[in-house]
Amino acid sequence: MTARKLGLWSGVGLTMADMVGVGVLTTAGFMALDLSPRLILLDWLLGGLLAVCGSLAYARLAWMVPRSGGEYRYLSSMLHPAVGYFAGWTSLLVGFSVPVALAALGAGAFGETVLVGADGRLIAAALIVGVTIAHAVGLRAAKWTQDLLAATKAVLIVAFIALGITFGTNRLPEWTPADPEAGFPLRAFFTSLIFITFCYTGWNAATYASEEFENPRRDVPRAMLVGCLIVTGLYLVVNWVFVTNLTQSDLSQWIKGDTDRVTLAHLVVKNLLGSRAAVAMSIVVMIALTSAISAMTLIGPRVYAAMAADHFLPSVLAARAGKPPIGSLVLQCSLATSLVFLSGFRELLNNVGSILAIVSAITVLSLFRRRRWRRGERPPLSAMIGALAYAGMSAWMVWFSIQSSKRVDVIGFGVPTVVLWMIGIFVVAMAAYGLTRALRPDAGAAAPRRNSDRSNEGFVAVRASMIPPGE
Repeated sequence: MTARKLGLWSGVGLTMADMVGVGVLTTAGFMALDLSPRLILLDWLLGGLLAVCGSLAYARLAWMVPRSGGEYRYLSSMLHPAVGYFAGWTSLLVGFSVPVALAALGAGAFGETVLVGADGRLIAAALIVGVTIAHAVGLRAAKWTQDLLAATKAVLIVAFIALGITFGTNRLPEWTPADPEAGFPLRAFFTSLIFITFCYTGWNAATYASEEFENPRRDVPRAMLVGCLIVTGLYLVVNWVFVTNLTQSDLSQWIKGDTDRVTLAHLVVKNLLGSRAAVAMSIVVMIALTSAISAMTLIGPRVYAAMAADHFLPSVLAARAGKPPIGSLVLQCSLATSLVFLSGFRELLNNVGSILAIVSAITVLSLFRRRRWRRGERPPLSAMIGALAYAGMSAWMVWFSIQSSKRVDVIGFGVPTVVLWMIGIFVVAMAAYGLTRALRPDAGAAAPRRNSDRSNEGFVAVRASMIPPGE
């Protein structure tokens, strides 16, 4: 009996849980300062299309390399283990621990509105530890925890949409932004798109746990695509409820108020049903954020476990057959919980997006390495176009991030902090890679070698794993 327990709809739930966070409940409020209702909806649609482009490229990579680890595994297989190692260390240092901590702090902040006098940081730490324990019990417990949270969040979001459409106004308002630009607001439109793409991150969640699926080559690509399309639809309808039921005055008051503890959904429900219902909305937000924590707790440790299986990290972080990677779970829990009690890490998150965008762009472009294609078969055109579109937009976002980043004086030169973080992570990762290879010559043995000799046993084994059953 196979140890794989996840199916298509568990993968869809995982994708949706990792994508849907508090961002969709707040971002439109800040956009309204510069954009009209129609442009707000158009921006969210474009963000969804970019996520779909990325998922089309990753879908092909998931078919070619049906193993856990996400970018670490794909880049190790398609380009070189050193590139995959850099991606893995990016995930280890900033890719999951920081977002988990931020989501937990968000849930803790909203918890303070429900439990007056409670300490939001203690609530955040308790959520991280509790979710980690649920995932450490076993894959079955992790699956049920994730499925239950994802289903609950989906039901609550649909209920919010139904409430807004049933009791609210369903006419597109004609209010104008508070700070409009002359002509088409190009700068504001694409600035907002950067934050929207952050709200869509997580569309590749299933790739980090591919080996936990019954049929990874079939279900992981479908889970990404279906999850992306569903979330895009949900985001559009949620923002429709916002722009049709909130006035410019509401939005201005919200921005001047406590945006950490009150979302736009809170305002909509308060206007329609009163203060008690608005408090209930805060509980919905907590559930949504807890679901995101659970999704990242499921997928993040699988990256570290994959690196440990390749001897790039201590073996204590690896997973035993059919068991969750306990050591990796404890590691991520410790990092995220520590960040909850440290001040200033929110500034770090501003640079994390650019680093992750670079890793994702390199990953989708690895599809173009012909030596990794099956003989006589090239990736479908949809995957190639999706890769180019996603990589192009990622490059633009990173460039914009560099231009708008704060400068730090380094030997008389003002260096953007984003660049410093990129260089720092790269230097640390490459130094660790070189040291590991020197101390452990067998490190990376599970990843394909660059040697083009097809008689090489390790290379042939990986290539054979890319061939679908029955071919």
